[in-house]
Amino acid sequence: LCDRRQRQMCIETDAGRIRVNGKTAKASLNVKVGDIIEITFGDKVVKVEVLSIEETYKKDEAKELYRVL
Repeated sequence: LCDRRQRQMCIETDAGRIRVNGKTAKASLNVKVGDIIEITFGDKVVKVEVLSIEETYKKDEAKELYRVL
């Protein structure tokens, strides 16, 4: 079940626009360090690798949690 903060991500995963390690992701999936996430925006695909998972982080530190491939 998705809360308000995750609503858009749930919509995207339910539509099949997010893949993790080559497989269509479900909203309930827990990602882990090393996972490759692909997000499709129209004709554009953004691919990132998860570098770290933190319970809490500052907004300016968020970019250190992933690497764009």
